[in-house]
Amino acid sequence: MKTELDPLVTALYVKADDLLKDSPQLAPWRPAVGIAPLLSDAELVTLAMMQAMLGFTSEARWLRHARAHLRHLFPYLPLQPGYNKRLRKAAELIRRSTRTLAVDTALWTDDVWVVDSTPVECGRSRETVKRSDLAGWAEYGYCASHSRFFWGLRLHLVCTLQGLPVAFALTGAKADERETLLDLLAVEPQLSGERPGQTLIGDRNYFGREFETRLAELGIRLLRPARRGEAERAGSRLFQPLRQVIESINETFKGQLDLERHRGRTPVGVVVRVLQRILALTAAIWHNDHTGQPVMRTLTVYDH
Repeated sequence: MKTELDPLVTALYVKADDLLKDSPQLAPWRPAVGIAPLLSDAELVTLAMMQAMLGFTSEARWLRHARAHLRHLFPYLPLQPGYNKRLRKAAELIRRSTRTLAVDTALWTDDVWVVDSTPVECGRSRETVKRSDLAGWAEYGYCASHSRFFWGLRLHLVCTLQGLPVAFALTGAKADERETLLDLLAVEPQLSGERPGQTLIGDRNYFGREFETRLAELGIRLLRPARRGEAERAGSRLFQPLRQVIESINETFKGQLDLERHRGRTPVGVVVRVLQRILALTAAIWHNDHTGQPVMRTLTVYDH
């Protein structure tokens, strides 16, 4: 991945700044009287994206790197405690910025989606599980692709075939993937309402007559591999190459964006670190789409 990210950084800052001007209520709350922050909220969003894109899982190391190499972009950089505090308060702003970028691409209206979930491990030792602030949300689950149990959460993703995130949710490791998907579509009914005839591709876990009926009522056609004992389903020849698409998206989050090394210790800490990674992937796709470069599922950013 190229590290000459100045064009993307500038474009993202302008986009986030415009979003805040149009919707000032998205800015994290702060007292009307007091010292104005030297790092603007738009700069904070941009800094958070760069941290994820450049692979810094430690906030302290990231800020040391930024002070040494990014002063031309960020004249003021907070200390690590202040950065962490502001980042956690800006979770909703980061989420809305991600959606703003996604909508501003030619890929947003794609009539084919893929859906899957991937583990977000939050601890391994027994003591971590017992003492963690995530207890009650994080739980033990099974990862079929690695044939192992884990303790943590699941990231549920609905993406286009090019990897652009359309909708996402973090749940406990045992949450039903089908119910989570239906909840995502219920929370944002415009996603399906504006796309009659949408095709959704999932794996064998997205099954059930009632489930498919509810999707059909939303105008969504489900394609999935047949389960054991079922007759061959339509589109079965396509599932092997399309499965590789889904695995490529998951590998981008885990291999390039270090999703499994998020270092979150509290619910809001995990949420904002996952949001950083989704923002980074969306920003790369958005930038390449606007500069006429190939839109790839791997995290490659092209200068122009």
